[in-house]
Amino acid sequence: MNFTLKVWRQKPGEKGKIVTYDAKEISSDASFLEMLDIVNERLVIEGEEAIAFDHDCREGICGMCGCVVNGYAHGHQEGTTLCQLHMRAFEDGSVIYVEPWRSRAFPVLKDLVVDRSAFDAIITAGGYISIRTGSAPDGNAIAVSKETADAAMDVAECIGCGACVAACPNASAMLFTSAKISQLALLPQGQPERMTRAQRMVRAMEVAGFGACTNHGECEAACPKEIKLDNIARLNREFIGASVKKQA
Repeated sequence: MNFTLKVWRQKPGEKGKIVTYDAKEISSDASFLEMLDIVNERLVIEGEEAIAFDHDCREGICGMCGCVVNGYAHGHQEGTTLCQLHMRAFEDGSVIYVEPWRSRAFPVLKDLVVDRSAFDAIITAGGYISIRTGSAPDGNAIAVSKETADAAMDVAECIGCGACVAACPNASAMLFTSAKISQLALLPQGQPERMTRAQRMVRAMEVAGFGACTNHGECEAACPKEIKLDNIARLNREFIGASVKKQA
């Protein structure tokens, strides 16, 4: 398969631009990142600088990979990270636009690589629990219903890739933040910080420069782990509940 790539190239501290590359003789079974590897190998052989992009596990687990492909975060396939997107999903001979996440909170470091440390700041603000450390407790030591455990596990699947931010017209991090709040709010272990967790994490989100949620739903559509929009409602309840209790 052959493709024409329109890739965003940007050096640190400089303005970026779209540069055109040919991706020739690409296997239909190659992942999108493998396709970029092949293009980079050719660029290096020709004496050009390789395209910088984030990657790690390439198994849809780490959340490192992430680009806007033809206007879609992680590409057009639902429930798929960029490393799980295969070239057979594109028509032979098609033109593919590849750009980095776009958000004030995610400054471009180089080419397709962005700084997502703003997510770390949100986690540091309240994404933890206060429990005694030591040996692992018995799995049934604290009673948790299957329904609650399943709901907590569903939101714990969030890999922090940033697709929700990239897809949102407001560059909001509400889906990410709500997933991290929900997984702790649902479980008994998360109760000690419950009344302040949402306030601290929302504040950190605002300080980082993320936008506000206006319920477009693009975040849920782009999320490779299909985190549900309902979690934003839980975040709002946690935040309002903590505010009311503080005033009382």
